[in-house]
Amino acid sequence: MQAGIVGLGLMGGSMGLALKELSMFKSIVGYDINALHLQQALNLGLVDEGVDFEEILQCDVIFLAIPLEAMIEVIAKLKGVSKHCMIVDLGGAKQKVLASIPKEMRKNFIAAHPMCGTEFYGPKAALKGLYRNKIVIFSDLENSGEFQRALAKEIFIGIGMQIIKLDSKSHDRHIALISHLPHIISFALANTVLSQEKKEMILALVGGGFRDMSRISKSSPIMWRDVFKHNRDYVLEALEIFENELAKAREMLYKEEYEALEVWMGYANQLQNFV
Repeated sequence: MQAGIVGLGLMGGSMGLALKELSMFKSIVGYDINALHLQQALNLGLVDEGVDFEEILQCDVIFLAIPLEAMIEVIAKLKGVSKHCMIVDLGGAKQKVLASIPKEMRKNFIAAHPMCGTEFYGPKAALKGLYRNKIVIFSDLENSGEFQRALAKEIFIGIGMQIIKLDSKSHDRHIALISHLPHIISFALANTVLSQEKKEMILALVGGGFRDMSRISKSSPIMWRDVFKHNRDYVLEALEIFENELAKAREMLYKEEYEALEVWMGYANQLQNFV
């Protein structure tokens, strides 16, 4: 078989490296709208060959590792692929992407969300082993073709991932809390400090806590713009829940209820029993 990857940044480039370790593909080809990224991917050995988009249509397996708005545009151009072709979406929000798939292509499609990544992007961010020992969420898998379901399981297990199945609505709601909310908080934290008059002096004092919380504010604005757009309702819901917790902390500080604040923080400590 031949695999094609559309988008050769962190996720797509790392997928190319992972697929190279499998013995099931005769070649792995890549396409990126950015010619420089395509050349970098070739220089880094992320794919075997760079191709035009039309050649991607001939692949047996097609991975879409691009921003969500671009993904919807690309899906519309994939009409006419073989009934045995498997198209895998690696995006971070599912409902709108799944709703955009033409009915005649739905069995070709696997909605997959690998729960891994870094704050870096572009071909140079690709990592060998990025997917190994991580979780991948398959959404609405029952609507995919039997052949595609079996092949997807073989590939993702082959690159070292653990599979969880979830309906797309639950996926988007849960992921809003554990992925989308942390990112928007990190962007807000970074902007809070950057808005200060003496930001250089403040940032010269930065320690581990700020670095940990602000690290993901370095993530791609284009990718996260699309994620927040696609999952707007659940991100807003998550923000409201978070703001309620902030309000509790603000109120306890305002009223000097330090024992209550300690209990509140102690309850938060319990999170580490689950992760």
